[in-house]
Amino acid sequence: MTAPRPPRTPVRAPDHSAAAPLPVPTSPDHEVVALYGPDFAADPYSVYDRLREYGPLAPVEIAPGIGAMLVTDYRAALELLHDPETWSKDSRAWQATVPPDSPVLPMMGWRPNALVNDGEAHRRYRQVITESFSLIAPHELREHTRQVAEELISRFSSRGEADLMAEYASKVPVLVFNRLFGLPDSYSDRLVTALCGMLDATTPEEAVAANEAFSAYIGELIEAKREKRGADLASWFMDHPAGLSPDELASEIVVTMAAGHNPTTHLIGNALARMLSDDRYYSTLSSGGLTPRDALHDVLRNDSPMSNLSPHFPTRDIFFHGTWLRAGQLVLVSYAAASTQHGRTAPGESAAAGGSGGGAHLAWAAGPHACPVQNPALLIATTAIERLTAWLSDIQLTVPHDELVWRHGPFHRGLVELPAGFTPITPDQAGVTPWSSPSSSTPRDATSTARRSASASWGPRPG
Repeated sequence: MTAPRPPRTPVRAPDHSAAAPLPVPTSPDHEVVALYGPDFAADPYSVYDRLREYGPLAPVEIAPGIGAMLVTDYRAALELLHDPETWSKDSRAWQATVPPDSPVLPMMGWRPNALVNDGEAHRRYRQVITESFSLIAPHELREHTRQVAEELISRFSSRGEADLMAEYASKVPVLVFNRLFGLPDSYSDRLVTALCGMLDATTPEEAVAANEAFSAYIGELIEAKREKRGADLASWFMDHPAGLSPDELASEIVVTMAAGHNPTTHLIGNALARMLSDDRYYSTLSSGGLTPRDALHDVLRNDSPMSNLSPHFPTRDIFFHGTWLRAGQLVLVSYAAASTQHGRTAPGESAAAGGSGGGAHLAWAAGPHACPVQNPALLIATTAIERLTAWLSDIQLTVPHDELVWRHGPFHRGLVELPAGFTPITPDQAGVTPWSSPSSSTPRDATSTARRSASASWGPRPG
């Protein structure tokens, strides 16, 4: 997904910038496998099987002319992710070797935020995010999600059909984030248009327009919170003792929203795709057996919403799990390949005891750069699926799972659309509906997630 770039500070390359990485591995014995295009999107797991023939690392291309080494082995991935001394997240030296219009730069280009910095800078940025999210009570996050979910369901439930990606999965996280960052619901449609536009853009013009819309939204959010603080993430970011500069503040908000939207959208979509095409999930969910959380964990292991990311750069020339790597060379971690190294439970196949397929996974990454808001993301996804399956109890896919179309690109595993059908629910029918459920469509002017005021002291949360 293309993320907007906040005002940039001068880019200074780290010490290991002298050894510019080769764009693509050049050994004549190496077949460089493309991690983009329709063939890869249709069946990435067969590509990972082929890449494993190289060993724990394999040469890949993530965009035309942009090469990387991909870690496909679980133990090698853990070793890399837990070793910040050998591996740097700072992408500035690599960025200097990449064309400025490369489609992968929005995901991996350097910014002053927690995603692409090391050491004390990273700890400072990350602390702003984790400590601010710790002020959101889980029951209030669940209530925000419930209200958003039921409002969206009420928009299509009378039709008897819906594209659950465009009309539900892609919108739930956006609307929740709008509330958490402290803008009234009247801003929600603008944020949906911007973030979903970046996700769905098919032309450079569409991507630029969505990017500009998102930048304008971020600018208005920051200006509103400068004028009047609230009990919300934007205010807590501003007032955090880390003392973010204007550039840092904008970049932290951008990375939190953008990085939270895409994975959570695809987590919801991928879980619904599995559940609604496999009777063992959906029927047991209706009868009190497996829960949406079981289905989500199944997806995290078998269809990771973010499949290949965690860009790292060796700080020196190293011999890593059988492969020589140059200082500054781009190395990505394949969460999808590492998590399915010892087998994968495909939709419709028998799952292990407990229903979730069992086994460890790297869908949240690991180490100091692991996802800082795993629990909130899982809570949003769980609540969204619970509300959908509760109101539309006979919902099912209208196309077979193996005919669903997946998005192109090296980084994510997500569906283009998810068509479903169900018995319509109408506003005037007897009984409780999403229209009459308490607070399901009541506009809110601001988030109420505070456990303390924005001016309260920072530190360990009581209780």
